Amino acid sequence: MSASDTIFALSSAPGRAGVAVFRMSGPATRSGLTALAGALPPPRRASLRRLRDPADGAEIDRGLVLWLPGPQSFTGEDMGEVHVHGSRAVAAALTAALSGLAGLRLAEPGEFARRAFENGRLDLTAAEGLADLIDAETEAQRRQAVRQLEGAMGRLYDGWRDRLLHALAHLEAVLDFSDEGDVPGSLAEEVRAEAAAVAVEIGRHLSDKRRGERLREGVRVVIAGPPNAGKSTLMNALARRDVAIVSERAGTTRDVIEVHLDLNGYPVILTDTAGLREAGDEIEEEGVRRARQALERADILVWLDPVGDGKGRDMPSPHEGQRLVHVRSKWDLRADSAPTQTAQSADLRLSVPREWGIDALVERIAAAAAELCGAGEDPAISRARHRRALEDCAAALGRFAEAAGAGASTELLAEELRLASRALGRLTGRVDVEDLLDVIFADFCIGK
Repeated sequence: MSASDTIFALSSAPGRAGVAVFRMSGPATRSGLTALAGALPPPRRASLRRLRDPADGAEIDRGLVLWLPGPQSFTGEDMGEVHVHGSRAVAAALTAALSGLAGLRLAEPGEFARRAFENGRLDLTAAEGLADLIDAETEAQRRQAVRQLEGAMGRLYDGWRDRLLHALAHLEAVLDFSDEGDVPGSLAEEVRAEAAAVAVEIGRHLSDKRRGERLREGVRVVIAGPPNAGKSTLMNALARRDVAIVSERAGTTRDVIEVHLDLNGYPVILTDTAGLREAGDEIEEEGVRRARQALERADILVWLDPVGDGKGRDMPSPHEGQRLVHVRSKWDLRADSAPTQTAQSADLRLSVPREWGIDALVERIAAAAAELCGAGEDPAISRARHRRALEDCAAALGRFAEAAGAGASTELLAEELRLASRALGRLTGRVDVEDLLDVIFADFCIGK
């Protein structure tokens, strides 16, 4: 990829649609739009134009044309947009026409966003927020991605980095000008206090129980219990389609089955498991082993106890951070009418065939998911890359505090602060990110 190229792409989804949107970015955007649509419209004003193939003058379509001169554009370069009717034939003809223009080429995945980053229009965390917004499937995911795209995370990390760089500058002043009268002797103590304060804030940020990553990837909800407790029936009811095979025969489910759902705005990975018991054969034994693995990974464990079995029989104790929802299933075998209960009831009573208790169970799961993902406005760590860089920064600040307490040299202290600030710089793309760019932007769709 070369920044001197002018790139174009279909930015809307391919296929039959009311409108298709093509974007261009780069130095030949002006000439490309002129060749396609004639005279340029006024900047940032949509104008209806007759679009023709520059090769032979054949009319392609009539559509809206926008001219977006840089640097006040998404990429920071000259940009253009063409909005046409969204048929495959129109999109193919416009792609062929643009490909025939000198200096224009089809964009690579994520190349528009990468140019925005390289031209200072986005930092890396905002670019990742944009990718998350494109991929968002639930309301909670959308809210988190918008906060990140608008720069909440970048401002937080840049603020910490600026404070550390300021402290580093003071420390280097002590190192370089300690014999001069205008360098106060208390400067080193101020540096230690500021580094300690940043370390505390980063530690608090890291101890978020992975709520942002959980929200981005999905909350793991595992349905478990003894054989023939109605787990697969409940799975199908929550998924609103036949995901798992249902049978009166105990031990029908042998493998772990997963489906992605949106429960009250929160992303959920719902998992059905084999009934937990002494296995009757090696296949069931493997199914039980996988079920126990799924239980360990669960964020929310929905344990089904069928009516007639001992209440809570063999129910595992939840590990730290795991939420347990206890359900008495097949309640229609005990009562002829729906039980009176709410999502806050200690034990939920459920009959899937009678549709008793399903709404209360969904509310309970969604409430637990909201608690695990957090409902605050503070930016949350959303990717493993962010957590690694913050842990590197915290480790460097820890070494700084230890070395300062041991009376280490000013040179060593300055180096630890420098490493801490560089770790924060990698988060937003200020330093040492060339090896990351291909990985980050390759996950974008073409045209963004």
